Amino acid sequence: MAIREKHSARRRESRITFEENKPKAFEHINSVESSYRVYENDKVGIFYSIGEIDDEEGFARAQADPERARPYPFTPESGGVRKRDKSECEFTDRELLATAEEYMKYLTDNYPQFTFSGSVGTEWLEQSLKNDLGIDYVNTDASAGVGFNFKHKDSTDLRDGGFAFNVRKFDDGTIFRTMADLYLGNYETVAEIPEEIIIVMQYYSLTGGIMSELNAESLALGSSRLTGKVGEKVFSEDFTLEHDATDKEAWFTRFWDGEGCVIPEEKLVLIENGVIKTGISDKRVAKKYNVPHTKSAGHNYGDLPYVGGLNLRIRRSEKTMKELLAGRRAIIPMNATGSPIDSNGDMSLLVSTSLLWDGDRVLGRLPEFRVKANIFTLLGKDYIGVGSDDMKAFNDKAILLRMERV
Repeated sequence: MAIREKHSARRRESRITFEENKPKAFEHINSVESSYRVYENDKVGIFYSIGEIDDEEGFARAQADPERARPYPFTPESGGVRKRDKSECEFTDRELLATAEEYMKYLTDNYPQFTFSGSVGTEWLEQSLKNDLGIDYVNTDASAGVGFNFKHKDSTDLRDGGFAFNVRKFDDGTIFRTMADLYLGNYETVAEIPEEIIIVMQYYSLTGGIMSELNAESLALGSSRLTGKVGEKVFSEDFTLEHDATDKEAWFTRFWDGEGCVIPEEKLVLIENGVIKTGISDKRVAKKYNVPHTKSAGHNYGDLPYVGGLNLRIRRSEKTMKELLAGRRAIIPMNATGSPIDSNGDMSLLVSTSLLWDGDRVLGRLPEFRVKANIFTLLGKDYIGVGSDDMKAFNDKAILLRMERV
Protein backbone atom coordinates (compact mmCIF):
# COMPACT_ATOMS: atom_id res chain seq x y z
CA MET A 1 0.00 0.00 0.00
CA ALA A 2 1.38 3.40 -1.00
CA ILE A 3 1.98 5.98 1.72
CA ARG A 4 2.00 9.64 0.73
CA GLU A 5 3.97 12.39 2.44
CA LYS A 6 4.45 16.08 1.77
CA HIS A 7 7.23 18.37 3.04
CA SER A 8 6.77 22.06 2.35
CA ALA A 9 8.15 25.50 3.15
CA ARG A 10 6.50 28.88 2.68
CA ARG A 11 8.79 31.88 2.88
CA ARG A 12 8.33 35.66 2.81
CA GLU A 13 11.42 37.83 2.55
CA SER A 14 12.01 41.56 2.29
CA ARG A 15 15.47 43.09 2.04
CA ILE A 16 17.05 46.45 1.36
CA THR A 17 20.69 46.46 0.29
CA PHE A 18 23.22 49.28 0.47
CA GLU A 19 26.38 49.95 -1.50
CA GLU A 20 28.84 52.72 -0.62
CA ASN A 21 26.37 54.26 1.84
CA LYS A 22 23.53 54.43 -0.70
CA PRO A 23 20.42 52.27 -1.08
CA LYS A 24 20.96 49.90 -3.98
CA ALA A 25 17.90 47.67 -4.18
CA PHE A 26 14.77 46.55 -2.41
CA GLU A 27 13.57 42.98 -2.83
CA HIS A 28 10.37 41.31 -1.71
CA ILE A 29 10.02 37.57 -2.29
CA ASN A 30 7.19 35.13 -1.65
CA SER A 31 8.15 31.54 -2.31
CA VAL A 32 6.76 28.06 -1.86
CA GLU A 33 8.65 24.80 -2.25
CA SER A 34 7.28 21.32 -1.74
CA SER A 35 8.54 17.76 -1.78
CA TYR A 36 5.94 15.13 -2.63
CA ARG A 37 6.88 11.58 -1.65
CA VAL A 38 5.18 8.26 -2.29
CA TYR A 39 6.54 5.24 -0.39
CA GLU A 40 5.79 1.80 -1.84
CA ASN A 41 7.59 -1.57 -2.17
CA ASP A 42 10.69 -0.38 -0.28
CA LYS A 43 11.13 2.57 -2.61
CA VAL A 44 10.16 6.23 -2.59
CA GLY A 45 9.19 8.38 -5.53
CA ILE A 46 10.01 12.06 -5.07
CA PHE A 47 8.77 15.12 -6.91
CA TYR A 48 10.21 18.50 -5.98
CA SER A 49 8.14 21.56 -6.83
CA ILE A 50 8.83 25.29 -6.67
CA GLY A 51 5.64 27.34 -6.58
CA GLU A 52 2.04 26.41 -5.99
CA ILE A 53 0.85 23.04 -7.29
CA ASP A 54 -2.21 20.89 -6.66
CA ASP A 55 -1.37 18.16 -4.16
CA GLU A 56 -2.91 15.41 -6.27
CA GLU A 57 -0.76 16.44 -9.20
CA GLY A 58 2.32 16.53 -6.98
CA PHE A 59 1.76 13.01 -5.66
CA ALA A 60 0.91 11.73 -9.16
CA ARG A 61 4.23 13.06 -10.45
CA ALA A 62 6.08 11.49 -7.52
CA GLN A 63 4.56 8.13 -8.44
CA ALA A 64 4.71 8.55 -12.21
CA ASP A 65 7.96 6.75 -12.98
CA PRO A 66 8.54 3.69 -10.72
CA GLU A 67 11.88 2.97 -12.42
CA ARG A 68 13.29 6.21 -11.03
CA ALA A 69 12.08 5.62 -7.47
CA ARG A 70 14.88 5.61 -4.90
CA PRO A 71 15.50 2.54 -2.72
CA TYR A 72 14.15 3.31 0.75
CA PRO A 73 13.35 0.18 2.81
CA PHE A 74 11.95 2.08 5.78
CA THR A 75 8.44 2.84 6.96
CA PRO A 76 7.64 6.55 7.19
CA GLU A 77 7.02 7.96 10.65
CA SER A 78 3.58 8.13 12.22
CA GLY A 79 2.45 10.84 14.59
CA GLY A 80 -0.15 13.44 15.44
CA VAL A 81 -0.83 17.14 15.13
CA ARG A 82 1.71 19.58 16.49
CA LYS A 83 2.30 23.23 15.67
CA ARG A 84 5.08 25.44 17.04
CA ASP A 85 5.49 29.16 16.42
CA LYS A 86 8.72 30.84 17.56
CA SER A 87 8.01 34.18 15.85
CA GLU A 88 7.44 37.20 18.07
CA CYS A 89 6.02 39.84 15.73
CA GLU A 90 4.77 40.67 12.24
CA PHE A 91 7.38 42.63 10.28
CA THR A 92 6.19 45.28 7.84
CA ASP A 93 8.10 46.69 4.88
CA ARG A 94 7.47 50.19 6.18
CA GLU A 95 9.15 49.32 9.47
CA LEU A 96 12.01 47.64 7.62
CA LEU A 97 12.73 50.64 5.42
CA ALA A 98 12.52 53.10 8.33
CA THR A 99 14.87 50.95 10.44
CA ALA A 100 17.40 50.52 7.61
CA GLU A 101 17.41 54.25 6.94
CA GLU A 102 17.99 54.97 10.62
CA TYR A 103 20.89 52.49 10.75
CA MET A 104 22.65 53.94 7.72
CA LYS A 105 22.15 57.50 8.97
CA TYR A 106 23.78 56.58 12.28
CA LEU A 107 26.78 55.09 10.49
CA THR A 108 27.35 57.96 8.09
CA ASP A 109 26.76 60.68 10.71
CA ASN A 110 29.09 59.17 13.28
CA TYR A 111 31.72 57.44 11.15
CA PRO A 112 32.28 59.52 8.00
CA GLN A 113 35.79 58.07 7.60
CA PHE A 114 34.24 54.74 6.52
CA THR A 115 32.08 53.58 3.64
CA PHE A 116 29.45 50.93 4.26
CA SER A 117 27.66 48.22 2.34
CA GLY A 118 25.27 45.57 3.55
CA SER A 119 21.62 44.83 4.07
CA VAL A 120 18.71 44.81 6.46
CA GLY A 121 16.07 42.17 5.86
CA THR A 122 13.18 40.25 7.34
CA GLU A 123 12.19 36.63 6.83
CA TRP A 124 9.11 34.61 7.78
CA LEU A 125 9.24 30.85 7.29
CA GLU A 126 6.60 28.19 7.80
CA GLN A 127 7.79 24.60 7.44
CA SER A 128 5.41 21.66 7.48
CA LEU A 129 5.23 17.89 7.19
CA LYS A 130 2.07 15.84 6.56
CA ASN A 131 1.59 12.17 5.70
CA ASP A 132 -0.96 9.38 5.55
CA LEU A 133 0.17 8.03 8.92
CA GLY A 134 -1.23 10.98 10.84
CA ILE A 135 1.70 13.38 11.02
CA ASP A 136 0.70 17.02 10.77
CA TYR A 137 3.64 19.12 11.89
CA VAL A 138 4.08 22.88 11.42
CA ASN A 139 7.00 25.04 12.55
CA THR A 140 6.94 28.82 12.11
CA ASP A 141 9.61 31.40 12.81
CA ALA A 142 10.50 34.95 11.76
CA SER A 143 13.56 37.15 12.15
CA ALA A 144 15.16 40.38 11.09
CA GLY A 145 18.75 40.11 9.90
CA VAL A 146 21.21 43.01 9.88
CA GLY A 147 24.66 42.88 8.33
CA PHE A 148 27.08 45.65 7.34
CA ASN A 149 30.61 45.59 5.96
CA PHE A 150 32.85 48.60 6.37
CA LYS A 151 35.94 49.95 4.65
CA HIS A 152 38.14 52.75 5.92
CA LYS A 153 38.61 55.48 3.30
CA ASP A 154 42.40 55.19 3.60
CA SER A 155 42.38 51.43 3.13
CA THR A 156 43.32 49.68 -0.11
CA ASP A 157 41.33 46.57 0.81
CA LEU A 158 37.85 45.94 -0.52
CA ARG A 159 36.59 45.19 3.01
CA ASP A 160 38.12 45.91 6.39
CA GLY A 161 35.51 44.26 8.57
CA GLY A 162 31.87 43.82 9.31
CA PHE A 163 29.24 42.98 11.89
CA ALA A 164 25.88 41.23 11.81
CA PHE A 165 23.08 40.08 14.07
CA ASN A 166 19.58 38.58 14.04
CA VAL A 167 16.59 39.52 16.18
CA ARG A 168 13.00 38.35 16.35
CA LYS A 169 11.76 41.92 16.48
CA PHE A 170 13.41 45.24 15.71
CA ASP A 171 14.78 46.98 18.77
CA ASP A 172 14.92 50.75 19.30
CA GLY A 173 18.37 50.89 17.70
CA THR A 174 20.30 50.15 20.89
CA ILE A 175 21.71 46.83 19.67
CA PHE A 176 22.80 48.32 16.36
CA ARG A 177 24.41 51.43 17.84
CA THR A 178 26.21 49.41 20.51
CA MET A 179 27.62 47.02 17.94
CA ALA A 180 28.62 49.75 15.47
CA ASP A 181 30.40 51.68 18.22
CA LEU A 182 32.28 48.59 19.36
CA TYR A 183 33.62 47.83 15.89
CA LEU A 184 34.20 51.36 14.64
CA GLY A 185 34.82 53.55 17.67
CA ASN A 186 38.44 52.50 18.24
CA TYR A 187 39.20 51.04 14.83
CA GLU A 188 41.80 53.70 14.06
CA THR A 189 43.67 53.03 17.31
CA VAL A 190 46.55 50.63 16.76
CA ALA A 191 46.83 48.09 19.56
CA GLU A 192 49.55 45.56 20.44
CA ILE A 193 49.10 41.84 19.95
CA PRO A 194 48.90 40.23 23.42
CA GLU A 195 51.34 37.48 24.39
CA GLU A 196 48.51 35.03 25.05
CA ILE A 197 46.37 34.64 21.94
CA ILE A 198 42.73 34.15 22.90
CA ILE A 199 40.34 34.13 19.96
CA VAL A 200 36.66 34.96 20.47
CA MET A 201 34.00 33.91 17.96
CA GLN A 202 30.32 33.06 17.84
CA TYR A 203 29.79 29.81 19.65
CA TYR A 204 28.38 27.83 16.73
CA SER A 205 31.35 28.64 14.47
CA LEU A 206 32.98 25.23 14.98
CA THR A 207 29.89 23.04 15.19
CA GLY A 208 29.57 22.29 11.47
CA GLY A 209 33.04 20.74 11.33
CA ILE A 210 32.45 18.73 14.50
CA MET A 211 29.11 17.44 13.14
CA SER A 212 30.81 16.05 10.04
CA GLU A 213 33.37 14.26 12.23
CA LEU A 214 30.52 12.68 14.23
CA ASN A 215 28.76 11.30 11.14
CA ALA A 216 28.29 7.64 12.08
CA GLU A 217 29.09 6.53 8.53
CA SER A 218 32.42 8.39 8.61
CA LEU A 219 33.13 6.89 12.04
CA ALA A 220 32.42 3.39 10.71
CA LEU A 221 34.51 3.84 7.56
CA GLY A 222 37.47 5.33 9.41
CA SER A 223 37.34 8.64 7.54
CA SER A 224 36.59 10.66 10.68
CA ARG A 225 39.29 11.94 13.01
CA LEU A 226 37.08 10.63 15.83
CA THR A 227 36.92 7.04 14.57
CA GLY A 228 37.43 4.64 17.47
CA LYS A 229 37.00 7.37 20.05
CA VAL A 230 33.31 6.93 20.95
CA GLY A 231 33.20 6.46 24.72
CA GLU A 232 36.60 8.13 25.18
CA LYS A 233 37.40 11.47 26.75
CA VAL A 234 38.83 13.47 23.88
CA PHE A 235 38.10 17.09 24.75
CA SER A 236 38.00 19.38 27.78
CA GLU A 237 35.98 18.49 30.85
CA ASP A 238 34.16 21.77 30.28
CA PHE A 239 33.21 20.96 26.67
CA THR A 240 29.71 19.58 26.05
CA LEU A 241 28.07 19.55 22.62
CA GLU A 242 24.38 18.88 22.13
CA HIS A 243 21.55 19.16 19.66
CA ASP A 244 18.75 21.29 21.05
CA ALA A 245 15.67 21.85 18.90
CA THR A 246 14.04 23.81 21.75
CA ASP A 247 16.68 26.56 21.79
CA LYS A 248 14.93 29.92 21.50
CA GLU A 249 18.12 31.48 20.16
CA ALA A 250 18.27 29.14 17.16
CA TRP A 251 16.70 30.35 13.92
CA PHE A 252 14.19 28.43 11.80
CA THR A 253 14.86 25.06 13.43
CA ARG A 254 12.23 22.32 13.02
CA PHE A 255 11.39 19.96 15.86
CA TRP A 256 11.46 16.99 13.44
CA ASP A 257 14.26 15.71 11.24
CA GLY A 258 14.36 14.98 7.50
CA GLU A 259 12.61 11.64 7.99
CA GLY A 260 9.90 12.97 10.31
CA CYS A 261 11.58 11.67 13.47
CA VAL A 262 11.40 13.64 16.72
CA ILE A 263 14.24 13.19 19.22
CA PRO A 264 13.00 12.53 22.77
CA GLU A 265 12.73 15.85 24.60
CA GLU A 266 14.17 17.34 21.36
CA LYS A 267 17.67 17.12 22.81
CA LEU A 268 20.61 14.85 22.03
CA VAL A 269 23.98 15.00 23.81
CA LEU A 270 26.83 14.15 21.44
CA ILE A 271 29.84 15.07 23.57
CA GLU A 272 29.51 15.34 27.35
CA ASN A 273 32.28 16.75 29.54
CA GLY A 274 34.75 15.94 26.79
CA VAL A 275 33.56 12.33 26.28
CA ILE A 276 32.30 11.31 22.81
CA LYS A 277 28.87 9.85 23.55
CA THR A 278 27.57 8.96 20.10
CA GLY A 279 27.86 9.46 16.40
CA ILE A 280 24.86 10.74 14.46
CA SER A 281 22.80 8.69 12.03
CA ASP A 282 19.70 8.60 9.89
CA LYS A 283 17.76 5.37 9.22
CA ARG A 284 19.97 4.26 6.33
CA VAL A 285 23.26 4.69 8.19
CA ALA A 286 21.89 3.12 11.39
CA LYS A 287 20.81 -0.02 9.52
CA LYS A 288 23.85 -0.30 7.25
CA TYR A 289 26.45 -0.01 10.02
CA ASN A 290 24.39 -1.44 12.90
CA VAL A 291 24.68 1.71 15.00
CA PRO A 292 22.06 3.50 17.12
CA HIS A 293 19.53 5.53 15.17
CA THR A 294 19.88 9.06 16.55
CA LYS A 295 17.11 10.57 14.41
CA SER A 296 19.56 12.97 12.79
CA ALA A 297 18.51 13.19 9.15
CA GLY A 298 18.96 16.39 7.23
CA HIS A 299 16.16 17.74 5.02
CA ASN A 300 16.57 17.25 1.28
CA TYR A 301 13.51 18.29 -0.70
CA GLY A 302 14.77 16.90 -4.00
CA ASP A 303 16.27 13.57 -2.89
CA LEU A 304 16.72 11.17 0.00
CA PRO A 305 17.60 12.54 3.45
CA TYR A 306 21.22 12.67 4.58
CA VAL A 307 22.99 12.57 7.93
CA GLY A 308 23.11 16.04 9.52
CA GLY A 309 20.88 19.04 9.91
CA LEU A 310 21.16 19.20 13.69
CA ASN A 311 20.99 22.41 15.69
CA LEU A 312 24.26 21.99 17.56
CA ARG A 313 25.10 24.12 20.55
CA ILE A 314 28.10 24.15 22.86
CA ARG A 315 26.85 24.14 26.44
CA ARG A 316 27.35 27.50 28.12
CA SER A 317 29.47 28.10 31.17
CA GLU A 318 27.99 29.51 34.35
CA LYS A 319 30.53 32.33 34.04
CA THR A 320 30.16 35.49 31.98
CA MET A 321 32.60 36.27 29.17
CA LYS A 322 34.42 38.75 31.38
CA GLU A 323 34.71 36.20 34.19
CA LEU A 324 36.10 33.62 31.74
CA LEU A 325 38.69 36.13 30.52
CA ALA A 326 39.74 36.87 34.11
CA GLY A 327 41.51 40.10 33.22
CA ARG A 328 43.00 38.86 29.96
CA ARG A 329 42.27 40.28 26.52
CA ALA A 330 40.75 38.51 23.54
CA ILE A 331 40.90 39.00 19.79
CA ILE A 332 37.90 39.38 17.48
CA PRO A 333 38.97 38.27 13.97
CA MET A 334 37.31 40.14 11.09
CA ASN A 335 39.35 39.10 8.05
CA ALA A 336 41.02 35.71 8.37
CA THR A 337 42.11 32.93 6.04
CA GLY A 338 42.48 29.40 7.35
CA SER A 339 44.18 26.30 6.03
CA PRO A 340 42.27 23.02 5.76
CA ILE A 341 42.44 20.84 8.88
CA ASP A 342 44.88 18.00 8.16
CA SER A 343 44.57 14.35 9.16
CA ASN A 344 46.12 15.08 12.56
CA GLY A 345 43.70 17.92 13.26
CA ASP A 346 46.27 20.68 12.69
CA MET A 347 45.41 23.96 11.01
CA SER A 348 46.74 27.50 10.67
CA LEU A 349 45.01 30.86 10.43
CA LEU A 350 46.21 34.14 8.95
CA VAL A 351 44.37 36.97 10.72
CA SER A 352 44.75 40.05 8.55
CA THR A 353 42.29 42.31 10.40
CA SER A 354 41.16 41.96 14.01
CA LEU A 355 40.20 43.91 17.09
CA LEU A 356 41.49 43.68 20.66
CA TRP A 357 38.71 43.28 23.25
CA ASP A 358 38.92 43.40 27.05
CA GLY A 359 35.53 41.91 27.89
CA ASP A 360 33.74 45.25 27.75
CA ARG A 361 35.36 47.47 25.14
CA VAL A 362 37.29 47.23 21.91
CA LEU A 363 40.73 48.70 22.59
CA GLY A 364 41.97 49.01 19.02
CA ARG A 365 42.89 47.29 15.78
CA LEU A 366 45.70 44.74 15.62
CA PRO A 367 48.34 44.26 12.92
CA GLU A 368 48.34 41.09 10.82
CA PHE A 369 49.45 37.89 12.54
CA ARG A 370 49.33 34.13 12.09
CA VAL A 371 48.30 31.42 14.53
CA LYS A 372 48.18 27.64 14.55
CA ALA A 373 45.97 25.21 16.42
CA ASN A 374 44.97 21.58 16.67
CA ILE A 375 41.28 20.71 16.86
CA PHE A 376 41.87 18.34 19.79
CA THR A 377 43.86 20.82 21.88
CA LEU A 378 41.63 23.72 20.75
CA LEU A 379 38.67 22.02 22.40
CA GLY A 380 40.88 20.37 25.01
CA LYS A 381 43.51 22.16 27.07
CA ASP A 382 43.07 25.39 25.06
CA TYR A 383 39.30 25.53 25.49
CA ILE A 384 38.22 28.35 27.81
CA GLY A 385 34.45 28.23 27.42
CA VAL A 386 31.22 29.78 26.21
CA GLY A 387 29.99 32.71 28.26
CA SER A 388 26.60 32.70 29.94
CA ASP A 389 25.87 36.20 28.64
CA ASP A 390 25.45 37.67 25.16
CA MET A 391 28.62 39.26 23.84
CA LYS A 392 27.71 42.75 22.64
CA ALA A 393 29.97 42.48 19.59
CA PHE A 394 27.81 39.58 18.30
CA ASN A 395 24.55 40.08 20.19
CA ASP A 396 24.96 36.37 20.82
CA LYS A 397 26.86 33.87 22.92
CA ALA A 398 30.56 33.51 22.13
CA ILE A 399 33.34 31.00 22.60
CA LEU A 400 36.88 31.67 23.85
CA LEU A 401 39.79 29.56 22.53
CA ARG A 402 43.57 29.77 22.92
CA MET A 403 45.78 29.54 19.86
CA GLU A 404 49.54 29.65 19.36
CA ARG A 405 51.12 32.51 17.48
CA VAL A 406 53.62 31.59 14.75
